[in-house]
Amino acid sequence: MIRINIHEAKTHLSRYLSHLANGETIILCKRNTPIAEIRPLPPRRVIKAPLGVDKGKVEISKEFFDPLPDDLLDLFEGKG
Repeated sequence: MIRINIHEAKTHLSRYLSHLANGETIILCKRNTPIAEIRPLPPRRVIKAPLGVDKGKVEISKEFFDPLPDDLLDLFEGKG
C-alpha cells in the first residue's frame, strides 16, 4: 500500500498508474491524513455471445425491404 499526499499525486500521477496496474492500492492523504483510497479495478471479463443462438426464431417478411412511403421519408429527412 502506497501513501501519497495530494500534491504528489497531482505531480506524478502517471508514475503511480503502473503501481495500480500491478494491483497495489494507493492511500491519498491531505496533510498526511488519509482521505481516499485508490484501488485498481478488477479485470474485465469478455464473454462473447455464440453466433446463431436465435436462428430460426425471427422471420422478416419480404415487405420489410419495400421502399418507405414518401411522407415517411420526408419525416426522416426533416421535411415534414
